[in-house]
Amino acid sequence: MARLLIADDEEGLRDFLALALGRDGHTVVQAEDGLQAQTLLEKEAFDLLLSDLRMPGLDGLELLRVCKATQPDLEVILLTAHGSVDTAVEAMKEGAFDYLQKPISSPAELRLLVRRALEHRTLATTRERSERLAPGADRLSWGAPAMQELVEVLGKVAPTQATVLLSGESGTGKEVAARAIHQQSPRAQGPFMAINCASLSEHLLESELFGHEKGAFTGATARRRGRIELAAGGSFFLDEVGELKPDLQAKLLRVLQERRFERVGGSQTVEADVRWIAATNRDLRQLCDQGRFREDLYHRLAVFPLRLPPLRERVEDIRPLAEALLAKISAEIGQPAKTLTQAAVKRLEAHRWRGNVRELANALERATILAEGQSLDASDLVLERSSADPLAAPTGTLEEIERRAIAAALAVVGGNRRQAAQRLGIPERTLYDRLKRHGLR
Repeated sequence: MARLLIADDEEGLRDFLALALGRDGHTVVQAEDGLQAQTLLEKEAFDLLLSDLRMPGLDGLELLRVCKATQPDLEVILLTAHGSVDTAVEAMKEGAFDYLQKPISSPAELRLLVRRALEHRTLATTRERSERLAPGADRLSWGAPAMQELVEVLGKVAPTQATVLLSGESGTGKEVAARAIHQQSPRAQGPFMAINCASLSEHLLESELFGHEKGAFTGATARRRGRIELAAGGSFFLDEVGELKPDLQAKLLRVLQERRFERVGGSQTVEADVRWIAATNRDLRQLCDQGRFREDLYHRLAVFPLRLPPLRERVEDIRPLAEALLAKISAEIGQPAKTLTQAAVKRLEAHRWRGNVRELANALERATILAEGQSLDASDLVLERSSADPLAAPTGTLEEIERRAIAAALAVVGGNRRQAAQRLGIPERTLYDRLKRHGLR
């Protein structure tokens, strides 16, 4: 569960908020005013701040600005009296997630809004991590025979308006392929909008896709355009489409058929001027046979199906891909790019890479942080044990590997925990927990 900070100068209200949110399993810390909240924010990591707008010493708007400076990924909900709504709306323009008017009508309303804010934070973190772990260049292949036909066919379908369904294991580069289709299409100058159907609850995913009208549900304080609407003139990428719940499958089918939709809680028709690209690591045909995925939606999506082979089937791409990833990782850390020894290349090419490009990126980042000197040798690569790689680290050493990786990441960024968490690809709160576990605090 999340770690929440409540800032309000009314003790009774603070206790009420803490009790209501504590029932959802959250850890709740209280601050009696804005100044105390500021002190806590400078020392500890939180997932969400719930703050009164009017407080002595440091008001909610000033506290919001402190948050954006110290913990920019922190979600903020403001509590406001009726006469301060205009100020709360202004605060949303400065980065607040939403506001809630006092007196709060019910604990359920409060918990729902907090839940939506935390889900929004998860979405942002997932998107950021996806961008960080994307392959080092916008290249699908460096000439591996297993990729040649895919690259050629993709070049033929990209200039059309055909809906493309990309399948393959996780981490094979389906979003890279989707972006390549967009970049080679007549819509290349338009937006490329992506959403992961597995990362959000059904309610939030519907709102993210279609948008909503003011008053559509608790917390919908203003009209919001959805991502389909924002992607007008461009391409829309639905990742992990096999995870869609039945109700959303039906709504998506209608959009694909009619090229139009309504926002949640609205009746105004909005045109869906997008080119659809979907991706899945599941067998959609099997899901259809099991009654878990609509057959008609499958056929709408699979107008032009393409399969991305796993990394182990395109060994010829591993070395140049690894070099591109090393250049990107080194640039992010602020170091010269490290080189691979022949022994390291041989070991990379022999590994099974069940996590594909993402696993390769993680392995190279760990090695870059831990290795001394400007070259990476086979001994610097900590890989998951597999029958094809007897040198891979056994599971029993992962705790020590994690401790070393965290210590090295902190050393690289001069002890800045936020930057270290970004380097390691984990939420800052997770880093705090790991520091405590390994005695590094």
